[in-house]
Amino acid sequence: MSAPTESPRTYEIRTYGCQMNVHDSERLSGLLEDAGYVRAEGGEPDVVVFNTCAVRENADNRLYGNLGHLRPVKDGHPGMQIAVGGCLAQKDRDTIVRRAPWVDVVFGTHNIGSLPVLLERARVRQEAQVEIEESLVTFPSTLPTRRESPYAAWVSISVGCNNTCTFCIVPSLRGKERDRRPGEILAEVEALVADGVVEITLLGQNVNAYGSGFGSLASAPEEVRAMTEGGQSAFAGLLRACGNVAGLERVRFTSPHPKDFTDDVIAAMAETPNVMPSLHMPLQSGSDPVLKAMRRSYRQERYLGIIEKVRAAIPDAAITTDIIVGFPGETDEDFEQTLHVVREARFSSAFTFQYSKRPGTPAATMDGQIPKEVVQERYERLIALQEEISWAENKKQLGRTLEVLVAEGEGRKDEATRRLSGRAPDNRLVHFAVPGEPVRPGDMVTVEVTYAAPHHLVADRTHGVRRTRAGDAWEARRAQPKGVSLGMPSIGRPAAPPATTGCSVPS
Repeated sequence: MSAPTESPRTYEIRTYGCQMNVHDSERLSGLLEDAGYVRAEGGEPDVVVFNTCAVRENADNRLYGNLGHLRPVKDGHPGMQIAVGGCLAQKDRDTIVRRAPWVDVVFGTHNIGSLPVLLERARVRQEAQVEIEESLVTFPSTLPTRRESPYAAWVSISVGCNNTCTFCIVPSLRGKERDRRPGEILAEVEALVADGVVEITLLGQNVNAYGSGFGSLASAPEEVRAMTEGGQSAFAGLLRACGNVAGLERVRFTSPHPKDFTDDVIAAMAETPNVMPSLHMPLQSGSDPVLKAMRRSYRQERYLGIIEKVRAAIPDAAITTDIIVGFPGETDEDFEQTLHVVREARFSSAFTFQYSKRPGTPAATMDGQIPKEVVQERYERLIALQEEISWAENKKQLGRTLEVLVAEGEGRKDEATRRLSGRAPDNRLVHFAVPGEPVRPGDMVTVEVTYAAPHHLVADRTHGVRRTRAGDAWEARRAQPKGVSLGMPSIGRPAAPPATTGCSVPS
């Protein structure tokens, strides 16, 4: 009689932080599934991976609290392993194992590809494995990837950042900017489109600085020099090149930096039909003195000038932003300048943050730390103003006809309201009436906006469904949910996976 087959080990990944971490978690899933693990579907997983963030407030307290909750679970689950990776792991290193000795693996931002080996080494040696590299070992896009969406995908064009913002610890954790060659990026985009993807988001810590990672133009690869002929930037050239990818319907990018946002990028956005009329442009502060203290190398006039040019070239663009309230030394007048920019720019929405100290950043030791109650009062005023503007801008969409990319999981109350949800070209969230014909995530639905709220639109009139290859890909994934694409995705729909593998978040 043959011996019973051992069940594959299960895993769960808990992701915190930015889009970079979300995409890294897709790679961690791909690595684990490529190594024979399967995603946990109920019950306690055999491996829990925390992909951490060092930017968000109380990130370390949150991590150690979660690790504490897992300790008794691990005690009652023989063979269970816990791994901690990401920015907080890169920063805290041995501190994690000292504070939580039941953790099995600690790995950094530069060596996510080591996770399966470290887990096995920890299992065999019965001791924690800590491996933190100081610089990038392998460009992450070459690693196996378990993409969460069959119709929309992140595409990393660079890692790291060359800026020195005084409130940000990311450059010291992610390293200096390193760029991928254009040919590699476009090959990945083309392969994704062949697999059914219709929307990509170009991803980088400072996405529009793309090209600087190659050094001087004279020393850059020939394909980069060709892309910058005529004096355009490498990023503008990359946007235009994405416009030539047949079948790619939507191109987005995040996050740009105002200092690198040049007129040629605006022209490329306006003149490339599949580059969407949406822009996330971090402001951080509207005050010139505060921007200087932040080491943000632009000022209010420059910022508003970019917004004005974007609106002139792309009238329907929805512009979003990031704002920090209560940076050290911020006066009432400084804050009023931020409110002034918000009124002038008329953002469709804003990600707003109360400043809090991040150990290891210059701002953490600056004079003039603002009392919590002052920061809170300013924050509430900012939120109220932005809510008013967001609602007014959304009301301008009433009566418009939009083509919405049907999404999976965007609307939490879709079932109760008998609506579906998706994203308009400008990235606004739209909840729409269920059409009279079948529709799948990845398909396109033409709708008429009938109601506007500050954070979403409602369209109770639908005018047709366009079935897409992306919808086909979503349907195929439902039938075969176990596929893992290996780094550069294969051309065509994924083949059926081996029977030993198992099943399977953007910001």
